Amino acid sequence: MADESIHLVFNVDGSNFASAGSASEEVKSKLKMIGISSQDIRRVAIAMYEGEINMVIHAGTGGEAIVDIYLDRIEIVLADHGKGIDNIEKAMQPGYSTAPDDIRALGFGAGMGLPNMKKYTDEFRIESTVGVGTTVYMTIRFS
Repeated sequence: MADESIHLVFNVDGSNFASAGSASEEVKSKLKMIGISSQDIRRVAIAMYEGEINMVIHAGTGGEAIVDIYLDRIEIVLADHGKGIDNIEKAMQPGYSTAPDDIRALGFGAGMGLPNMKKYTDEFRIESTVGVGTTVYMTIRFS
């Protein structure tokens, strides 16, 4: 039974702040329907929303969110074909941001996206190649 899952795939539209967060909202709804605790739903929503916003800000053409919900955990893969991250260690520092000024003027790009994603997940990994794109892997175990 623990190997059965709900598999969801979302396109994240680059540079479209109006649609950012729609995937995390849909995942939240699914988690509520299956009875996942509000504490775990909050963790998932924060981590996934931060990832969606990062794709909108940095990936240009956007990317894809692949979500597998199991009884005991959720696995999220966020993949884009953007500019990539040249220094992941630096990008993980709270407050570090490469967001352009016009994005910051909108209230985004404060440099907390990746640190928050890591903070609210049980497993977190980034693979990135400059000029090719970035893939973020997150797992959140349900309490």
